[in-house]
Amino acid sequence: MHLATETLAGTVRITGVEAIPYALPYRRAPRFASGSVTTADNVLVRVHTDAGLVGQAEAQPRPYTYGETQTSIVAAVSGPLNGALAGVDPLRTELVAERCSRVAGNYVARGAVDLAVWDLAGQILATPCHTLLGGFADDVAAAHMVSLDAPAAMAEEAIEVGERLGVVTFKVKVGRAPALDVAAVRAIRDALPDADLYVDANRGWSYADAVRAGDALVELGVRAIEEPISIEDRAGRLRLADRWPVPLAGDESCISLAHVDRALEEGAVRVVSVKTARTGFTESRRILGLCLARNVPVVVGSQYEGAIGALATVTFAAAFASTAGRPAELTNFLDLADDLVVAGPVIRDGRAAAPAASGLGLEVDEDRLRRYRLDA
Repeated sequence: MHLATETLAGTVRITGVEAIPYALPYRRAPRFASGSVTTADNVLVRVHTDAGLVGQAEAQPRPYTYGETQTSIVAAVSGPLNGALAGVDPLRTELVAERCSRVAGNYVARGAVDLAVWDLAGQILATPCHTLLGGFADDVAAAHMVSLDAPAAMAEEAIEVGERLGVVTFKVKVGRAPALDVAAVRAIRDALPDADLYVDANRGWSYADAVRAGDALVELGVRAIEEPISIEDRAGRLRLADRWPVPLAGDESCISLAHVDRALEEGAVRVVSVKTARTGFTESRRILGLCLARNVPVVVGSQYEGAIGALATVTFAAAFASTAGRPAELTNFLDLADDLVVAGPVIRDGRAAAPAASGLGLEVDEDRLRRYRLDA
């Protein structure tokens, strides 16, 4: 209570923002139409204060989507973002967001800094971020992303995850030859006839391939088709959205509040994937408000975060009535062979609980950080 009172009086200040690059091995490396990942070359972001408290988050480079690399994230976080936040009270999250917005682009870098500041705010107030954001539900259903592979292997992955974690919702990666993609989804559907399936082409299809694949996938009962073709083919996207009885979901076309606004104005996107890894909590909350105003459903997505990112994902998903009722993409941190945290989210019976500890409820294992960091 004493620390919270001092903070409200404005005595806790940010003294520095640190970026630590690291690489984690995969047990099962993700593959998708727009790229692939062989190691988790992420960045640990730490926001330090004069009170000795440290807020933490992780950033995941996706150069083929956002143009950000591990090197560029380290440079942005330790350089201009560090300078922008010097002396700021971390409880003034809108001021933090405004300062960070002065650094153009760098979505993932800015998103991670925002998450770390929220983690810090929760620690200062001795309150979980889940509660600070809204605290609607205590847990959420988990969805698993199935990476590209041979159809039988993709079905085996879905079966294994379903049996081990109780997950019944799967995002199936597609975006290859239509016949192969349809075969993969059919294999999963045959193996798990009651599973809830949606697909993500990561912009991999041509328009003609999207028509062929999408029509067949609708027949297999998928509930949404995410980013089927190039974002620049606006007319084609709208034709596909009007053709299919299931919604076209926006992800790479929805990387910021402004992008979501444009995508909804264009009319093709009818479900939005919000990722705390790229828009933090502050902008993600703004995107959620925009979608609520336009009656557009929101799914809380993943870009293959580690356990630190997964804690942020479940925190946000459980905090709001409009997201807590839909499965959030939470499980793929378990594809890593190792991680930085002492304990990640626990997924049991297909559900993950929001962290109950202060902030994001994470504890970094310093021995593991020393083992995997790249700047030592």
